[in-house]
Amino acid sequence: MTDKIGVLGTKSPARTGVERVVNAPLPTVYGKFQAVGYLDHDRGDEQVALVYGDIGAENVLTRLHSECLTGDAFGSQHCECGDQLASALRAVVAEGAGVVVYLRGHEGRGIGLLAKLRAMALQAEGLDTVEANLALGLPVDARDYGVAAEMLRDLGVRSVRLLSNNPRKREALQRHGVQVAEEVPLLIPPCENNITYLRTKRERLDHRLPHLDAVAHWS
Repeated sequence: MTDKIGVLGTKSPARTGVERVVNAPLPTVYGKFQAVGYLDHDRGDEQVALVYGDIGAENVLTRLHSECLTGDAFGSQHCECGDQLASALRAVVAEGAGVVVYLRGHEGRGIGLLAKLRAMALQAEGLDTVEANLALGLPVDARDYGVAAEMLRDLGVRSVRLLSNNPRKREALQRHGVQVAEEVPLLIPPCENNITYLRTKRERLDHRLPHLDAVAHWS
């Protein structure tokens, strides 16, 4: 953002933090949401929260969904992201109220689309998702959830029931001042293409995925 020059020749301070820009109705196949758009002035990312119903302030059913082009848009079976997004949207509609915060800039746990594709290529050669990131000299998980906490606070949300299998999301939200009253599992049936990826998430990234025990026959 270009600084503006005031009448006395001084620069106005650069904007920081998250700014709500627009609120628009968004009818979807799951239900009619309000799409609340934000601009993250610190990172330059455009973000959106999909709000369903009268969410209130306490114990709001909430999903923090990291952007995943391959899963969300292309239906990739390398991960379970697309199915998780659809399930989260269905869940808040069934609840009657809730929020899905869609976090752009989180592609590939924060390493970006092209780096994620490079990591996927290494996984096809036998590395797991953690080893692939490290082989590329990249962090295992570079995501930051501060912007999500700011968006939730702007929406008036003080505590959430978090749709997630990842305990780090709970820790991050609470560190940023949003209380997590409950963690609600979001378990997607695995397939042969993503079972190794999911097991790595459980064994090396501490995701809570007890349903994987039922598919022990897959190598």
